[in-house]
Amino acid sequence: MDSRLSFWEDKRVTVTGGKGFLGLFIVDKLRQRRCEYISVIDHNNYDLTKLQDIQRMYEVEKPDIVIHLAAAVGGIGANRENPAKFFYENAVMGIQLLHEGYLAEIGKFVALGTICAYPKYTPVPFKEENLWDGYPEESNAPYGLAKKMMLVQSQAYREQYDFNSIFLLPVNLYGPGDNFDPESSHVIPALIKKCVDARIEGKDEVVAWGSGRPTREFLYVEDAAEGILLATEKYNKSEPVNIGASFEISIKDLLAEIVKLTAYERKIVWDDSKSDGQPRRKLDTSKAKREFGFEARVDFNKGLKKTVEWYESSLVVPV
Repeated sequence: MDSRLSFWEDKRVTVTGGKGFLGLFIVDKLRQRRCEYISVIDHNNYDLTKLQDIQRMYEVEKPDIVIHLAAAVGGIGANRENPAKFFYENAVMGIQLLHEGYLAEIGKFVALGTICAYPKYTPVPFKEENLWDGYPEESNAPYGLAKKMMLVQSQAYREQYDFNSIFLLPVNLYGPGDNFDPESSHVIPALIKKCVDARIEGKDEVVAWGSGRPTREFLYVEDAAEGILLATEKYNKSEPVNIGASFEISIKDLLAEIVKLTAYERKIVWDDSKSDGQPRRKLDTSKAKREFGFEARVDFNKGLKKTVEWYESSLVVPV
């Protein structure tokens, strides 16, 4: 039997945020691996900011493995408007879920961090050993630091209790099914929506935030799901691991690609009164390849095209 399949045989797996963008791909891949006992956790059944709901979840679901994806998250605008909410909800979810998982004697806890945990001026490509070399970019520091506390907790619980938890650092994700809400979306869905909507509505210009000079790295959501499950199967250390595609593209070049794919042919205006955020982002992903054999597979332009097609197909356009 394929070792990927045998690992999941008879395992009870709980996925927090399992109905979200990444969660749906994780759950689908778990089913492909013939995992029969999957509990998908969202706000409708458990409020993970409340201790009693977390305790009830462990009592009812009885997981062997928890993959913690649930998060209060958004783009630069949402982070600026909700620094306290993003810090509190992410910190309290992670701390209580991991601690109660230890008390429940689960077999493994998989914690998802964020690239926002890295220092603002991290040397490129970002290496895991640079994680503590400075303060994160200010606009998303509360979110990044709240997530980073799970790493501290993971390492402390392994040292004192021999509790098996791992901490992964995914780069920005994109793909079909992404969040296109302009109040909380990240840069790729935000720009796709602006261009497609402007084309449909006949607008003369699209306004993009910042200067367009910062660079970002993006990972196709299906690749991210595969990386997380490979780490769950094969990685059992508390040192953090980057999950990414190890490339970078400027926001200006990203928008140029989106303009082509959406056939928006009018004016682009850069609003440089808006924050650029972190200057550069690109991960060193050699550790993920070395430790559990993960490499990104989906070409960025192909993934971007699929994302644009998904958004356009989701629209109901009057004839």
